[in-house]
Amino acid sequence: MDTRTGDTRTASWQESAQALAALRERWPDEVPHTVPDPIAGPGLAQNVIHWANDRPDTTALSFYGWTSTWSQLRDDAAATAGWLAQRGVTEGTRVGVFMGNCPQFVHSFLAIAWLGAVFVPINPMYRAEELRHQLDDSGATHLVAHPHSRSIVDAAVSQLAGPVDITWTDPGAVFTFPLAPAPDADFPNGLPSRDSADDWEQVLSSKPVEPVPADPDRLASLNYTGGTTGLPKGCEHTLGHLSYTAVSAMAGMATSPGAQPTVTLGFLPMFWVAGENFGLLLPIYNGGEVVIMTRWHAPTALRSIVDRGVTWVVAPADSYVELIDLLDTSEFSDVDLTSLKTCQAVSFGRKLDVELRADWKSRTGILLREASYGMTETHTSDTFTLGLQDEDRDLRAEPVYCGFPVPGTDIVVVDHDLEPLPVGEAGEILVRSPSVTTGYWKNPRATQESLIEGWLRTGDTGRFDDQGALTYLARTKEMIKVKGMSVFPAEVESLLRGNPAIQTVAVAPREDAERGQVPVAFVVLADGTDADERSLSAWAKDNMAVYKVPQFVLVDDMPMTATGKIRKTVLIDELLEANS
Repeated sequence: MDTRTGDTRTASWQESAQALAALRERWPDEVPHTVPDPIAGPGLAQNVIHWANDRPDTTALSFYGWTSTWSQLRDDAAATAGWLAQRGVTEGTRVGVFMGNCPQFVHSFLAIAWLGAVFVPINPMYRAEELRHQLDDSGATHLVAHPHSRSIVDAAVSQLAGPVDITWTDPGAVFTFPLAPAPDADFPNGLPSRDSADDWEQVLSSKPVEPVPADPDRLASLNYTGGTTGLPKGCEHTLGHLSYTAVSAMAGMATSPGAQPTVTLGFLPMFWVAGENFGLLLPIYNGGEVVIMTRWHAPTALRSIVDRGVTWVVAPADSYVELIDLLDTSEFSDVDLTSLKTCQAVSFGRKLDVELRADWKSRTGILLREASYGMTETHTSDTFTLGLQDEDRDLRAEPVYCGFPVPGTDIVVVDHDLEPLPVGEAGEILVRSPSVTTGYWKNPRATQESLIEGWLRTGDTGRFDDQGALTYLARTKEMIKVKGMSVFPAEVESLLRGNPAIQTVAVAPREDAERGQVPVAFVVLADGTDADERSLSAWAKDNMAVYKVPQFVLVDDMPMTATGKIRKTVLIDELLEANS
């Protein structure tokens, strides 16, 4: 960008944001225009300690029949922090967490913050090369992992230049130390014995430590996201980013910390920034309970809502369809769902529509509404839709309706020259908020390309209506969404180039009724190889997360532009159709 016009350009974005704000006459009276303060300041540890003192015997975590009070959560987090401190974790140390949803994930997340270290969540579906990259790029020197991923971890760590200290813990260990009732769900690998639960008994028996003082500007997490140029890069988020995300989302729900503690159904993956927000940050800053599920399972979700008195559910639109189908069966026809207060849908493959909303309300009495717009770089939860459903106006607009920016956040839409666009015209979405990433970890070039004076170029397309509400129109053209998971073609291409049988590869999206989209890899084989689609697929399953594994199409050569770029639209429109 020409720095001589920078001040003028950002001033025009601010003017556009103010003009849009003036249109928001439908702003709900119950939603404040400023964000509330965290009840114990920005620190995660300090808020846990506050709730442990304020409501020591109130449940903070539940997990298939196992429960933990706020006082127990404080003690377990302090002990886990003591364990990590003994192993060399200190302020600024990057610590990877390579697990699915479980109580130990929460303990680790809090213990890392307790010590002023940096939380590095890692997708538990990753294979060795993906894990190696994230450990290497982040510089993580400690890893908390599920023992059933030992072969993947060992393969990844063996390729690193420096050592990585590892804490092993099985999610089922919470039923062993101390002895707890048998879980309400089956664990795929069974429950560990005292001899096979690895480090967890020693972790909980460690000497607790005091938390470091809370510094809102301290780097707190590296949330990795894909991109258009290669392997995932870490979005730097501070402690202040995390606390703002929580309290601004609460404001968009017309509440404030501690005013209306929620009981959240926490099945969204906690390594994912949306799962981190809804399953970790909001319950911690609000003093509520998170009902942890390792994965989505509709019957278990319904039973959990009843048994734990769940008040808040955020789930893909498809999940509500499953729940409605169950409510129509004799087994679940008389379940009591009156505890539910807030139900939000995330429109991935299936979009929230008028029919689905009506079906859900007829069975529960609860208005189902869209969740929010956001991305990893903003720590998501950038908008709210509360109170904007008159006559289903939101769903009769072009999907996906995202509503108004949460208090403290500005959003504008610009053209190719980054000039603000008037209401009704589609363009690129820009976001400025107190939770926009400070930059990409060790990647100044990507930071410079995406951040302009605190404004984030999202690459997403949207438009504003005459009420100042945002509608999201299309994902970044270089991103593929597979059941809500982001897949970047450049990352998959980079991984596939590690296969010696592949000479040239181009990855593009194909629409899919069940999964939303799927990646398709068009491959020119290297001379002399006898690889085929089946062997390439088998190799991919060994080297990347399953949702990234593409459909393979072999081609003799690639259609090219005059400037030497592969024409992916031709590959999809012509070659894929010819092979279908």
